[in-house]
Amino acid sequence: MSALAHLFPSGVASYLAGGLFIGAGVALLFVLTGYIGGVSTFFSAVWSFFSRWHHFQQRGLLTSRNWRVMYALGMVLGAGVFTLTINHGHAFVTKVPPWQLLVGGLIGGFGARYSGGCTSGHGICGLGSLQKPSLAAVITFVVAAIITAHIVRALGGV
Repeated sequence: MSALAHLFPSGVASYLAGGLFIGAGVALLFVLTGYIGGVSTFFSAVWSFFSRWHHFQQRGLLTSRNWRVMYALGMVLGAGVFTLTINHGHAFVTKVPPWQLLVGGLIGGFGARYSGGCTSGHGICGLGSLQKPSLAAVITFVVAAIITAHIVRALGGV
């Protein structure tokens, strides 16, 4: 139990509550609309507003882009509400420069679309519906994240 206390010094309640809310949200989205609540398609859907390249003008992107934008805005607003209420106005702090966050977001968004989905789509929705490709994707994501973290730390990163 002390190992858990070391890993979660503030307890596990907020993580458990967050997981329950995320699970309930994607389940509700699917039950009410039939949509899968992954986020990486948001990347392509937003590009469909700006790019005339045929990839971004696919019917599926054009017909889903409005709800995907609202879905993503809901996540951002939800984080804001959390920060102002439960987190008592304490903003999250990072030492990563804004340009690196932007570049990382673009690379991550491209990579998620290129791989056929993101961690939320595969990890929450795909595993929740017992999809074998999602299990392979999640294992790949976790292994890549562990390796990346060790490389960044070894190179003197945070």
